Amino acid sequence: MDKSKDHNHIELLGRVSAVLPPRELPSGDEVAGFRLVVRRSKRAQRNSKQTVDTFECSAWTAANRRIVGRLVEGDVVAIEGSLRRRFSRGPNGPISRVTVDVASITREASIPSTP
Repeated sequence: MDKSKDHNHIELLGRVSAVLPPRELPSGDEVAGFRLVVRRSKRAQRNSKQTVDTFECSAWTAANRRIVGRLVEGDVVAIEGSLRRRFSRGPNGPISRVTVDVASITREASIPSTP
């Protein structure tokens, strides 16, 4: 595999299901988060009864945090970013989850219907 072609880029269009309270990390960094519900393609739905996926998204830049601060449940947004695997410690040991680090976010008028 040619590693020069490796990349981690994701584009999603979906509906905001929850806006999470902003957090300040021990490092002093601030992060704003939200959950995005995205419909699966018809092709992906053939193999599963699940029709949507929910992604936890993190906005790190001041500009993106301001946009997230104005979002409300039900807003339709387009995001670009990258996937990150995060680790934390839970009551039963280590926890791993995948989140989306948002590079850009745009509020959209509506979700186009899928063919």
